[in-house]
Amino acid sequence: MTQEQPPRRSSAALSAADLDHLRAELAEGRTPTVWFTAKAVGMEAGRSAKVLGFTEPAEGDFIQVRPTGSQDELSFSPAEMTLTKPPRKPKAPAKPAAPVVAEPWIPPAPPEPVSKPRADAAGPTESAGKRPARAGSGARRVAKPSEVTVTLSSTADGEWTVDVVTGKKRTVRSAPVPASHVAQAAKVLHPDVAEAIQAVLDAAREQQLARVEQLRAELEAAQRALEELPS
Repeated sequence: MTQEQPPRRSSAALSAADLDHLRAELAEGRTPTVWFTAKAVGMEAGRSAKVLGFTEPAEGDFIQVRPTGSQDELSFSPAEMTLTKPPRKPKAPAKPAAPVVAEPWIPPAPPEPVSKPRADAAGPTESAGKRPARAGSGARRVAKPSEVTVTLSSTADGEWTVDVVTGKKRTVRSAPVPASHVAQAAKVLHPDVAEAIQAVLDAAREQQLARVEQLRAELEAAQRALEELPS
């Protein structure tokens, strides 16, 4: 015997029996699924939704649902939904990959022959095939060096500074120089220059020694005055 299959439902709108079935499902704590028909406003036909409840009176858009993929609760009429699940849309066949056509290999062109310059007729004082280079051709131009003036200056306290003028531009202005460096440079300069610098260094040294002696005497006097004061 051949078992009879239950008749398939068409994608018709929800009937009164369908509404009773949905109410029974909700009463048992289940959330039945319905699908939108082509009459559903703002919804794609075939999209599913979960039934959440019914409003009273049962007129107009009284079926509350939540469309799949949405968190909104919307109301629809029975004509906009069905219990029939729509068939799956067939997948579009994959496009075959385009065949890869290898480009033909073309050998590189042979290099062009380098033509040799024709030798000029040799003159009475020139060898054949050679021409004397003109004066100045290919010669590298060398920049003319600028004049540099270096000036050492000293103060009455024995402090030294240096100024440098390159051409007409002052590149270093009153840069301090230690007296020890000046003394070392004086040794390799002209004797008259070294003698003049040494005289200034000696005078500055005498001045600083005198100042040290004076400060030392003042310190000793202050120390004696401190010792005479009662503690």
